[in-house]
Parts: sequence; structure tokens; C-alpha cells
Amino acid sequence: MSGGGTSGTRATGGTALVTGASSGIGAAVAEALVARGYRVFGTTREPGKVAAPIAGVEYLRLDLTDDASITACAAAAGAVDVLVNNAGESQSGPFEELPMDAVRRLFETNVFGAVRLSQLLLPGMRERRRGRVVMVGSMLASFPLAYRSSYVASKAAVKGFANAARREFAAYGVHITTVEPGSINTGISERRTEYLRDGSPFTAEYRTMLAALNSNEAEGVSAAAVAATVVKAIEAGRPKPLYAVGSNAPLVFALRRLLSRTAAERLVSRRHGLR
Repeated sequence: MSGGGTSGTRATGGTALVTGASSGIGAAVAEALVARGYRVFGTTREPGKVAAPIAGVEYLRLDLTDDASITACAAAAGAVDVLVNNAGESQSGPFEELPMDAVRRLFETNVFGAVRLSQLLLPGMRERRRGRVVMVGSMLASFPLAYRSSYVASKAAVKGFANAARREFAAYGVHITTVEPGSINTGISERRTEYLRDGSPFTAEYRTMLAALNSNEAEGVSAAAVAATVVKAIEAGRPKPLYAVGSNAPLVFALRRLLSRTAAERLVSRRHGLR
């Protein structure tokens, strides 16, 4: 990679660390970066059990809920030019029924783990005066949805860290940005953790939301489309604070600027079958 502070597209190459690279967006990003000449480390909880290993990707063990594992992963990767914080958990359930141990686990995985890994790798980028950190968030952080409160909050948190820290590192040629995917067809519907009590008064509405969410995701953009946006953020000379992809992102964000917050929330609810 070339030095920081230039305009236009950055040169390809360098070393990248992509978390959650065994499937979905992470695998697509890892594959795209290998194709563009990067040395790529991809993380997974069990490197020996990756179902479809990508040629050219070196897999490292990482458990984002374990600080020792995060430290060991950063040490194994060494000096990296690009960090893509992608790994995470998708969670849903009525706000009052979310078990606090599940919420804590979600934040350990989606927020605290990504923050700690960034803290370990950013000093090297700063000293070398070049680097990119991409937080893979969710458009739900910009357009909150009922029954996804814990997930929305976790993705809003990582975007908040990225937005606030951007200026701290920009002068050193290091840029932090967030990519917010909308509905993505990656099979995440089957991996989402759900919490709903027997006899819950929210059952009918929750099931309505979930059916619409799963349908939207089945018709969503591919992981490769999201990966292309991540690569765009990595290789931009001066990356924007936020990139959004899928779910008609350009139109949706334009409408949000025109509509009141209440009207925008109503549109999101209706898209998911809620009135």
C-alpha cells in the first residue's frame, strides 16, 4: 500500500486481517483481497474446520469473547496494513425478553472484541503511517428495527467508535471507516440467535417481523457485492466515514434526509410487516 494522505485510489497489496473469514461477507472479502494481491489472514474459531478454505488465505484462530485469543491472533498476524472487523453475531428478540448473558455475549463479539483487536493493531499502522480499519456494521444501525434492539445497538456502537476515532488517526495516514450492508443473502437467517419466551405477548408481531426479515435477506445482495464495497473503502485515497450497500441504500439514505425520523422509522417497520 502507498503512504497515507494521497487522493485517488490506493495501490493494492500489503497484509490484511479479515475476521470471520470462514463464510459469508468475511470469506468474500478475504477472497477479493487475495485476488488483488494482498497477503490475507482470515480468522475463524476453528481453523482446521473451515468448510471451504480459500486458496491464499492463512487462517488464524480467534474467539472475540476471549482477550487472550484476541492478543494471540494479533501477535500471529504481526504488522498488518488492513483490518476488516467483520465477525459477529446476529441476534433478535423482544427487548424485555433478551437474556442479559446473551446481550453481553453479543457485545463481547460484535463490539468489544473488534475494539480490542483494533487497539492492538492500530499502533503499528500509526507508526508506519499507513493503514485501513473497516468496521462491517449494518444499515439497521442507521434504520433501527423492532425486535432487533441488541443487534442494532451493537452495530451502532462499532460505528460510533469508528466515527469518533477517525480524526485521531487520519493525520498518520490511517483511516477508519464503516461499511453498512442492508439485506444480504448469506444464509445468516439460519445462524441468527433468537430469544422469545413461551406465551410471549410479542409472539405474533415478532414472527411477522422475522418472516419479512428472512424474506428480505433471501432476496438481498450477495456477499461478493458487500465485499466489493469493503475493497472500495480500503483502497480509496480518502475513504468516506460510511459506505452503505444493498437494500436500495442510495435511495433509502436520501429519503432519510428528507423525512422526519418518525416517518423513516415507520417505513422500516412497514418493510418488515409491522404497522
